[in-house]
Amino acid sequence: QVQVAESGGGSVQAGGSLRLSCTAPGFTSKNCGIMWYRQAEGKQREWVLTSHNVGTTIYVDSVKGRFTISKDNAKDTVYLQMDKLKFEDTAMYSCKTFGSSGCYSDWGQGTQVTVSS
Repeated sequence: QVQVAESGGGSVQAGGSLRLSCTAPGFTSKNCGIMWYRQAEGKQREWVLTSHNVGTTIYVDSVKGRFTISKDNAKDTVYLQMDKLKFEDTAMYSCKTFGSSGCYSDWGQGTQVTVSS
Protein backbone atom coordinates (compact mmCIF):
# COMPACT_ATOMS: atom_id res chain seq x y z
CA GLN A 1 0.00 0.00 0.00
CA VAL A 2 1.12 3.55 -0.73
CA GLN A 3 0.59 6.49 1.58
CA VAL A 4 -0.08 9.76 -0.17
CA ALA A 5 0.27 13.30 1.13
CA GLU A 6 -0.95 16.36 -0.70
CA SER A 7 0.26 19.91 -0.20
CA GLY A 8 0.57 23.26 -1.90
CA GLY A 9 -2.99 24.51 -1.80
CA GLY A 10 -3.93 28.06 -0.91
CA SER A 11 -5.93 31.09 -1.89
CA VAL A 12 -5.37 32.88 -5.17
CA GLN A 13 -7.17 35.33 -7.39
CA ALA A 14 -8.68 34.22 -10.66
CA GLY A 15 -6.02 34.04 -13.34
CA GLY A 16 -3.35 33.11 -10.85
CA SER A 17 -1.34 29.93 -10.40
CA LEU A 18 -0.67 27.30 -7.78
CA ARG A 19 1.46 24.18 -7.72
CA LEU A 20 0.18 21.20 -5.79
CA SER A 21 2.33 18.29 -4.67
CA CYS A 22 1.47 14.67 -4.14
CA THR A 23 4.15 12.72 -2.32
CA ALA A 24 3.72 8.97 -2.47
CA PRO A 25 6.75 7.05 -1.19
CA GLY A 26 7.36 3.96 -3.28
CA PHE A 27 5.08 4.78 -6.17
CA THR A 28 7.98 5.16 -8.61
CA SER A 29 9.63 1.84 -7.81
CA LYS A 30 6.24 0.09 -7.96
CA ASN A 31 5.44 1.68 -11.34
CA CYS A 32 2.21 3.15 -10.04
CA GLY A 33 0.11 5.70 -11.81
CA ILE A 34 -1.34 8.77 -10.15
CA MET A 35 -4.81 10.26 -10.29
CA TRP A 36 -5.94 13.66 -9.06
CA TYR A 37 -9.50 14.36 -7.97
CA ARG A 38 -11.21 17.41 -6.56
CA GLN A 39 -14.32 17.99 -4.56
CA ALA A 40 -16.03 21.33 -4.28
CA GLU A 41 -18.17 22.03 -1.26
CA GLY A 42 -21.58 20.47 -1.64
CA LYS A 43 -20.63 18.62 -4.81
CA GLN A 44 -19.49 15.12 -5.70
CA ARG A 45 -15.84 14.28 -6.13
CA GLU A 46 -14.68 14.99 -9.67
CA TRP A 47 -11.87 13.25 -11.54
CA VAL A 48 -9.23 15.71 -12.76
CA LEU A 49 -6.50 13.65 -14.38
CA THR A 50 -4.89 10.25 -14.71
CA SER A 51 -1.14 9.98 -15.17
CA HIS A 52 0.09 6.55 -16.15
CA ASN A 53 3.50 5.31 -15.13
CA VAL A 54 4.55 5.21 -18.79
CA GLY A 55 4.07 8.96 -19.07
CA THR A 56 0.65 9.31 -20.66
CA THR A 57 -1.62 11.81 -18.92
CA ILE A 58 -5.31 12.37 -19.54
CA TYR A 59 -7.04 15.52 -18.25
CA VAL A 60 -10.67 16.40 -17.78
CA ASP A 61 -11.71 18.85 -20.48
CA SER A 62 -12.25 21.73 -18.06
CA VAL A 63 -8.55 21.86 -17.11
CA LYS A 64 -6.89 21.03 -20.42
CA GLY A 65 -4.34 23.64 -21.38
CA ARG A 66 -4.30 25.07 -17.85
CA PHE A 67 -3.14 22.19 -15.64
CA THR A 68 0.11 20.31 -16.19
CA ILE A 69 1.53 17.37 -14.30
CA SER A 70 5.20 16.66 -13.75
CA LYS A 71 7.10 14.12 -11.69
CA ASP A 72 10.24 14.00 -9.60
CA ASN A 73 10.91 10.28 -9.40
CA ALA A 74 13.80 10.73 -7.00
CA LYS A 75 11.40 12.31 -4.52
CA ASP A 76 8.42 10.08 -5.34
CA THR A 77 6.50 13.29 -5.87
CA VAL A 78 4.06 14.41 -8.51
CA TYR A 79 3.42 18.10 -9.09
CA LEU A 80 0.23 19.60 -10.46
CA GLN A 81 0.89 23.02 -11.95
CA MET A 82 -2.37 24.93 -12.16
CA ASP A 83 -2.38 28.10 -14.25
CA LYS A 84 -5.12 30.51 -15.27
CA LEU A 85 -7.15 29.40 -12.29
CA LYS A 86 -10.87 30.00 -12.33
CA PHE A 87 -13.39 30.39 -9.53
CA GLU A 88 -14.82 27.00 -10.47
CA ASP A 89 -11.46 25.37 -9.73
CA THR A 90 -12.11 25.99 -6.03
CA ALA A 91 -12.12 22.59 -4.34
CA MET A 92 -10.28 20.17 -2.11
CA TYR A 93 -7.72 18.40 -4.28
CA SER A 94 -6.66 14.83 -3.55
CA CYS A 95 -4.37 12.33 -5.21
CA LYS A 96 -4.44 8.57 -5.37
CA THR A 97 -2.08 5.95 -6.75
CA PHE A 98 -3.19 3.02 -8.89
CA GLY A 99 -1.76 0.03 -10.71
CA SER A 100 -0.69 -3.29 -9.28
CA SER A 101 -1.96 -4.42 -5.91
CA GLY A 102 1.02 -2.74 -4.26
CA CYS A 103 -0.12 0.59 -5.65
CA TYR A 104 -3.34 0.87 -3.70
CA SER A 105 -3.62 4.04 -1.62
CA ASP A 106 -6.27 5.42 0.67
CA TRP A 107 -7.40 9.00 0.21
CA GLY A 108 -5.03 11.52 1.71
CA GLN A 109 -6.15 14.59 3.63
CA GLY A 110 -6.18 16.66 0.47
CA THR A 111 -5.17 20.26 -0.05
CA GLN A 112 -7.62 23.13 -0.39
CA VAL A 113 -7.53 25.43 -3.40
CA THR A 114 -9.61 28.59 -3.20
CA VAL A 115 -9.89 30.90 -6.19
CA SER A 116 -11.50 34.29 -5.72
CA SER A 117 -13.15 36.00 -8.64
